[in-house]
Amino acid sequence: MLPQQRLLIELLTMSGDIAVPRDGADTILWRTLDECAQNRLIILEDINDSVCRVSVTALGRLSLK
Repeated sequence: MLPQQRLLIELLTMSGDIAVPRDGADTILWRTLDECAQNRLIILEDINDSVCRVSVTALGRLSLK
């Protein structure tokens, strides 16, 4: 796991689900979110056309141990 992925998972584990605007697709945050989603560490769910919910999966929580 890359350091930025670990940091994202740790933050989500401590804070719970977050909402993220979709308009920053070319940012480091979105690159990290996509990497984590591909590795099934998080789930991205659309709230509406411009915002999605980010949730940690059980695999994401286990990866921190």
